Amino acid sequence: MKNVMGRRLAVVLVSMALLIGLVVAWNLIKAHFMQKFMAMNASAPQTVSTAVAEYSSWQPEVKSVGSLRAVHGVEVTTQVGGLVRQVQFQSGADARAGQPLIQLNADPEIATLKSLTAQAHYARLTYDRDVIQYEAQAIGKAVLDAATANWHSLEAQKASEAALIAEMTIRAPFNGRLGITTVNPGQYLKAGDSIVTLQSLDPIYVDFRLPQGDLSRIKVGQTVRITADAFPGSVFSGRVTSIDPAVDTATRNFEVEATIGNAQRQLKPGMFVDTAVESGAPQRYLTLPETAISYNPYGDTVFVVRRKGAAAHPIVHQVFVHLGPTRGDQVAVLTGLSAGERIVTSGQLKLKNGTPIVINNSVQPTSNPNPAPQEE
Repeated sequence: MKNVMGRRLAVVLVSMALLIGLVVAWNLIKAHFMQKFMAMNASAPQTVSTAVAEYSSWQPEVKSVGSLRAVHGVEVTTQVGGLVRQVQFQSGADARAGQPLIQLNADPEIATLKSLTAQAHYARLTYDRDVIQYEAQAIGKAVLDAATANWHSLEAQKASEAALIAEMTIRAPFNGRLGITTVNPGQYLKAGDSIVTLQSLDPIYVDFRLPQGDLSRIKVGQTVRITADAFPGSVFSGRVTSIDPAVDTATRNFEVEATIGNAQRQLKPGMFVDTAVESGAPQRYLTLPETAISYNPYGDTVFVVRRKGAAAHPIVHQVFVHLGPTRGDQVAVLTGLSAGERIVTSGQLKLKNGTPIVINNSVQPTSNPNPAPQEE
């Protein structure tokens, strides 16, 4: 009986041991296949470019679009009508103040002036004789007064005719550059007809408008920089010279006038230019390329590169940032980052928290504070 019970107990114990062994083996096999499955479905490393967040000095600016205007600019016209005898300038040439531009035919007026000169001379002789006769009481005071009036009248007519002759020589009213003319010798000009444009180009004015919120940031004497798409890479500097005292009630903008040096005469009246007024002292900001920012309705984020133990590839961690002003291709980060952290600048669409990455900085997004349009 004891032997039978011992054999039964041994069978139970062996069975239990086999069962426990089978359970342990099953769990080991399951864990192995689970690890293999997870390894097969792990995120593959994504290739991105990165940059280090660094501080840089920013000059606060108020930007706008302006229009250039000549300090002095007119359409040269004639006050009197007449036949063009000489065109004394070339289109596009520089002119000096007082330089003759057009000579009208003044022959009839010159002849009239000579006649009036002779008459005035005779009237003066008559007046001198009448003075002697009046002193000798040979004539009355009325005769002397008539001679005086006649002499003065002829002198006035003589001066009027001389002024008319002077008007027939059209002169440049100030120094500047002439435009293109279509006037030719032999052509008849009426009073008020346009002859040529004359523009003073150095210096030159730039007029631009700013919203009323910027009124406290603009002062006379502040430095202004302008750029024009006609001259890529060139920057022209000047000063704010006038601020309109009234704000436009329709747009709530105010007008600013600045004077820009134009020694090479590159800038022309009527051109549109980009303007930037330096406002306030330079500021120091943590700066990133704008491409590094993921703009979202719930907040702006960046991906920060982290090292995870002995892993073969670094991983990324998404953090929220508070952004400041922008400058060209750059944006200032006010909070959320520290100087020296490495940030993903391109390839963010492929990333999420914990994604391993491969860094390839052979091609970097632009980070130019003053970008210019690129033409292919």
